[in-house]
Amino acid sequence: MGIKTYRPYTPSRRHMTGSDFAEVTKSTPEKALLVSLRKNSGRNNQGKITVRHRGGGSRKKYRLVDFKRYKDDISAKVIGIEYDPNRTANIALICYADGEKAYILAPQGLKDGMTIMNGPKAEVKIGNCLPLSEIPVGTMVHNIELHPKHGGQLVRSAGNAAQLMAKEGKYATLRLPSGEMRMVLLVCRATIGVVGNGDHNLINIGKAGRTRHMGIRPTVRGSVMNPNDHPHGGGEGKAPVGRPGPCTPWGKPALGLKTRKKNKASNKLIVRRRDGKAIN
Repeated sequence: MGIKTYRPYTPSRRHMTGSDFAEVTKSTPEKALLVSLRKNSGRNNQGKITVRHRGGGSRKKYRLVDFKRYKDDISAKVIGIEYDPNRTANIALICYADGEKAYILAPQGLKDGMTIMNGPKAEVKIGNCLPLSEIPVGTMVHNIELHPKHGGQLVRSAGNAAQLMAKEGKYATLRLPSGEMRMVLLVCRATIGVVGNGDHNLINIGKAGRTRHMGIRPTVRGSVMNPNDHPHGGGEGKAPVGRPGPCTPWGKPALGLKTRKKNKASNKLIVRRRDGKAIN
């Protein structure tokens, strides 16, 4: 994938960049694998905003991506690579030998016409999905399961990959993109390779309207709100926050307050945190 620039016929267009969609080979989605998305603009069933800055956006349909990959020992041919408006990565449409079609995350290097397979007997090559017990140490993987048969939950965004560092007992140790070292059961599955569309993080949005197309509404500073709307609000003219440190709209300390529970069950599976500190 490459990055394209635009002719600057407006000031915002000058620094705007976008994908050239070089990896994409198929322009229309598979209708049988589409479902409609219901927009709620960040509101719950009571109509209250529970997630701020959501609303509007272009209409789009959800692609049913197969994160589980449990159709074993049946080869599948890659039909095409598609753009997915719901995620940073591209997706690949595959057709199994029995005629069933599915979407998977498109890893870097996957091309039309290539054959992939799932299961313990699959070869260790790009796009194949295997249990961690069958993957050699040092291999780069993505779409990793946290719990057997729950489907891939880790390392699914564009350009990311985890490295299999060790296998001991019933656990495999993975180095995640954040730098965290984490143990995962060897029976959990992962897909070989790095997630494609790696230049996604180089895209410069360029103008406010483009984020509105994504369904993201403006973020207002707390210091310009009223006191009943934000702890930083109120005062005559520009006023300091009036507290020992900046706060969230709900009064909790901002800028890095740790909210993880001390006794969280998965603590014992984290060998080293992303900040380099070991879990006690």
